[in-house]
Order: sequence, then structure tokens, then C-alpha cells
Amino acid sequence: MVAILASSRISRRLPACLGAIALALLGLGLTGCRHVEPDSCAPPATNAPPAVTPQPPAATNATASKPAETPKRYSYTPRVYPVDERGFSPVDKALAKAYAREDMVADDAEGSLNPYVMKVISAYPLDGSYPYHCGWTPREYDLYNGVTQDLWYKGMVVAKAYPDGSRCSYCCGLTFEIFVRAMKLRNVQKGLDPDDFNGMTFSDLFNLLQLWYIEGPGDCEQRGITSYGLGRAITNFEEVRPGDFLSYSTTPPGGHSVVFIDWMRDEQNKIVGLKYFSSNLSGTRGVGYGSGRFSDSTSTGRGLLRKSLRIARVGAIKDYKPFDRAAIPLRNAYLPTQPTRIIYLPAPAAAPAPDAAR
Repeated sequence: MVAILASSRISRRLPACLGAIALALLGLGLTGCRHVEPDSCAPPATNAPPAVTPQPPAATNATASKPAETPKRYSYTPRVYPVDERGFSPVDKALAKAYAREDMVADDAEGSLNPYVMKVISAYPLDGSYPYHCGWTPREYDLYNGVTQDLWYKGMVVAKAYPDGSRCSYCCGLTFEIFVRAMKLRNVQKGLDPDDFNGMTFSDLFNLLQLWYIEGPGDCEQRGITSYGLGRAITNFEEVRPGDFLSYSTTPPGGHSVVFIDWMRDEQNKIVGLKYFSSNLSGTRGVGYGSGRFSDSTSTGRGLLRKSLRIARVGAIKDYKPFDRAAIPLRNAYLPTQPTRIIYLPAPAAAPAPDAAR
């Protein structure tokens, strides 16, 4: 038997609410999610109204003279996220032995988060079952934060999955999810509290999310990681390693949030592009590996802007640094809401069979 927990507004700064189902988030100003593909994220608009069940009439596309597609937020059907008998998603299942400390991740010489990032990446299916979705018209950030399943920290949900059970994602949501999973995995394997990221509170991580999603000027993954004392910026391309987090801008105007995998080089060993892991890929348009060339290495002048790369690495736990909240921009454009969630209740005890009652 299931009971549906209805949606209701909560305060601007995400206090704990309704016991175990505390939540988060959103109303996002996601300029960092912009991408050159036409159906990717576009510049943000004003806050969207709460999700509604009725489907509005389809708008008419004047240029194509045919009905425009109904936005997903007005047409989705809430569904339970598919899990196995233990309640694990496909990624949870692939990482189960690592979280149980039966499959230990080997640290690198620096003690960085990178090996754990790569372990988490290896758990995602690449068959298109984790699709891409980023809706701007109307905005969906009261419903969804670009992650494939709800992310919890300190007993509250810091990022929400789409409520239709599809496990869709968009670029900065997926890279943030990988970051959170990797941080928790490393803590578990070191025997530490999974929900202790350098002493960060829930509000700290919620604010880091907004920096990660480029809510304000100068924001990026690098700013979030360095501001909260978790790691360092990398400016020398030859020092970049698989598992580093980065974002870039493109021409025509766009942008992407990715996990670095490798450089692309020409015959003279010059770096001409990069390989990465993210969401919003061609083909499946979902989670997987992709690549892009720098605009100065293409015949058309289109591509990644070399100087736009913002790269960061989460370092060793012992190298975490104290952070000063008063020196970190406090982003507050997201609209926190109490989400709709499905809670499983114990099934009623079966009535005894007539023969057994005698």
C-alpha cells in the first residue's frame, strides 16, 4: 500500500520538515547548463508555478503551423522509481559492494577524490536508460534538479529527481550527483560519517549546489569546490587528470558541465579538445561519454572556448581547508518546496485462511 505525500511550500532556507522526508530546493538560474544543442537549456525565465496535473491545451507553433509539444511538467505521470528488491537503483546496485567496503577503491598518490569519481562514473548504464531532460518553457526547477535520483545530506534532500521515474538528468545536475556520490563513497570507505563534507551543513551544500549550477556571476564547480575548502583550482592543462570537474563555454554561445576523462591531441601532441563524462549527449542524449574540440582547432571556428575552462579537483581529506561562510556568496534564487514523495507502508496482515482458523 502506498500513500502520497502532498506538495507544500516551505521556508526560503530549507528547514527540516515532515520528519524523514525533509527537502530541498530549487527554482534554478542555470546559465551553466546552456549547451549548443537546440533542445538543451536556454537562459532562465521567471519562477514557474507549482506543478499541476491537468494538461493545458497545446500551444500553436506559428513558424511550423503545427501544435507545439506539451511541456513535460504538464504531461508527466508521477511514478515510483524502479528499484530492485533491496530498493537499489541501477547505480546503487553497481556500487553496493563499494559502499559495503567489499570492493575497496585504491587511493591515488595525492589522496584526491578522483579515483572515487571514476568508480561512481563506472556505475552508470550507457544504454540510454538514463536520458537527458532540461525544461525551460516553463521552468521545472520546482520539480527537478537535474539528478537521476534524490540526493540526501544531513537527513534532507538537497537535489530532487524528476517525479516521473524516468531517471533523466542534465549536465550540471549529473556532475553534482557524481560529486556527492563520490564524497559519500570515500567517507564510507574511510570509516567516516557519509554526511560530513569538511564540516559543511545542509545549507552549505545547498549553496555549493547553486554555485555549481552557475547561479551568479563567477560561479562554477571550481568556485564551489575551492570556496568550501574541498580542493584546488587547476590552470595547467598538463596537470588535469581523469575525475577532475570542469565547465566550459562554447561558440555559438552555450556551455557544459562535465567530468574530465582525457585530452584530445593532434599529431604534434597539442591539446585540441577533451573527452568527458556528462549528460546531454548526441545519440542517446543521456548519460555517457562525449568529446569536444576547441574552437581554435576547428575549420569553422566553432567549438569549446579554450580560455573558458574552469577546472577543479577535490583533494585529500587531510588537505581540506577551513572555510569562511561570510566570504562565500550566498545564492538564494532557488525556490525550496516540499516535494511529492511516495512512502511505502507495511502491507496489512493477511486474514487467516478458513482452514487455518479452525
